Amino acid sequence: MLEAVGLCKRFGALDATHNVSLRLEAGARHAIIGPNGAGKTTLFNLLAGEIRPDSGRILLDGREVTRASPDARARAGLGRSFQRNNLFESETVALNLALADIARRGTGWQVWRRLASDRAARARAEAVAAQVGLGDDLASPVASLSYGARRQLEVALALMGEPKVLLLDEPTAGMSPEETGRMLGLIDSLPAGLAVLIVEHDMDLVFAHAHRITVLNYGEVLFEGTPDEVRASALVQDTYLGEDAEAC
Repeated sequence: MLEAVGLCKRFGALDATHNVSLRLEAGARHAIIGPNGAGKTTLFNLLAGEIRPDSGRILLDGREVTRASPDARARAGLGRSFQRNNLFESETVALNLALADIARRGTGWQVWRRLASDRAARARAEAVAAQVGLGDDLASPVASLSYGARRQLEVALALMGEPKVLLLDEPTAGMSPEETGRMLGLIDSLPAGLAVLIVEHDMDLVFAHAHRITVLNYGEVLFEGTPDEVRASALVQDTYLGEDAEAC
């Protein structure tokens, strides 16, 4: 569903990513880990189209999207949540989701004026809100939600686009243990056929939920394998995990 081949991105003298490749099949649960400065955010931005690679290719469901814009990739089936919330704080959960539905359908602001009577949009918003645990908050302003609920709404906005691939950038960053538990439940409940790529520092989450892990270091792929293979890798332990690997 998503393939990166030899991605390279240079900022001045810094190789942010160097010859990075990865492949996600339908239903994949794939995590990217690595120390600060390893190139994780740059890789995510390359995949999402926020920046363009200096070399390499990106394919989405077999289609070349290396030079495609972020919105074109979204229409082709790529959804993304961000490390920092990007929400309309003064509007309700329902209206935030309705805006995502407008984007999915490629319609304009005339549809916005008809949202109150758009049964399909309302039904879609209600279904996705329930899926992420916000079914009782549709009429609530985003500003009134807890931090964890806002993170859930970010995932809901991505799901409104009916993605084939979902990129989750630090989904549990800044969350309390209770909020983290809800997010883990949400990730577990995502459609089985959806390919999910996660950047995450929480190793408990990574080793419990990822089927495959790519370890980045200084912009390069240090290691890739199953959680058991990553945990057993002396190279990964020496470079990144250290003694923490024993606890994962």
